[in-house]
Amino acid sequence: MRYVSIDLLRTVAIVMMVLVHFMENLAGSNWGVAGFGAPIFNFLVGVSYRVWLDSQEKKDIPEETIFRISLRRGLFLFVLGLAFNVFVWLPEDAFNWDVLTLIGTALLLLNFLRQIPTVISIVISLTAMVIGPFLREITDYPAYWTNGYFECDWTFSEIVMGYLSNGYFPIFPWIAYPLMGFVIASVLFEEESTEHQPTGTTALIGIIMMLVTLLAVIIGPQTPMSITKSVLRGWTMFPPSIEYVMGTLGMAIMAFSLCHRWIDRAITKEPISGLLSICTTLSKYSLSMYLFHHVVHIWPLWIYGAIYGTEPTQFWRNAMPMWPAIGLAVLCLVLGCALFRWMERTKRPGLESLMRYLCG
Repeated sequence: MRYVSIDLLRTVAIVMMVLVHFMENLAGSNWGVAGFGAPIFNFLVGVSYRVWLDSQEKKDIPEETIFRISLRRGLFLFVLGLAFNVFVWLPEDAFNWDVLTLIGTALLLLNFLRQIPTVISIVISLTAMVIGPFLREITDYPAYWTNGYFECDWTFSEIVMGYLSNGYFPIFPWIAYPLMGFVIASVLFEEESTEHQPTGTTALIGIIMMLVTLLAVIIGPQTPMSITKSVLRGWTMFPPSIEYVMGTLGMAIMAFSLCHRWIDRAITKEPISGLLSICTTLSKYSLSMYLFHHVVHIWPLWIYGAIYGTEPTQFWRNAMPMWPAIGLAVLCLVLGCALFRWMERTKRPGLESLMRYLCG
């Protein structure tokens, strides 16, 4: 079963992702809402896994089969993430620990957590949020980001610490998003057959988290230096501060709860059309879109730099002004949407089909 709320929110995340990446990589510009797309996208990983599990259980798929499929899909995405870093970015970026390796890890972890009490997933999420700042403190996080982007030596310790706490999307604290997505979806979908789904309660939890975040951002500068240095650092995505994680996680919980309450219940069994059908297509091909939008703007940068510059990365972040980069991002979204609508209509396979073929 597809939920329009999931497709709609994932499309919002995809649009923000494409705009942010084009602006950053082509123009070196930072958009004010740059930090909101990734939290929504990763939160929906957990939600979608819960939906997939429910569909497998309704089909009476054996438990061992579900376990093997989940394991293979997690490993597929993890390896795909490493390959993506090497072939779309550059070989020296293999261990940047981007979002695909995070999602792969999340599926592997959820495969084990799905059969134990939900409270364990909540505890792990809270622990990930709290441990992250302290790991960054003891491993000298700024030393990995001296040029404004993540770099590490290819030593075992630095690679592991990049994966755990210092990379672009490290386990601590980013694993909290898919785990909490799984928890919230489990709570809401468990009452799917009743008229009393706790969407109001979960939305209120998200709002409270956002209010607590706002309070922390306000009082943070007034706290002792020892606290602001390692705990209340203000609103930052790199590194992901406690305020940022709590605020964006609360936002994701609230947005999904309210969309599920107001949109999913209102949608009839009639075929989805118009804008919502476009959202469904982009959501269905989100993995392919992730690869597509990187290839169409990163590879030309490398090729142009190799031909007309002194090195492939010479024009990274300074290829053009901001507005042309935004225009290219919009063009990429339009072309990507047209491509995936055609693939959907003609039943052409994407990365999602490849994953299902290889992993089940």
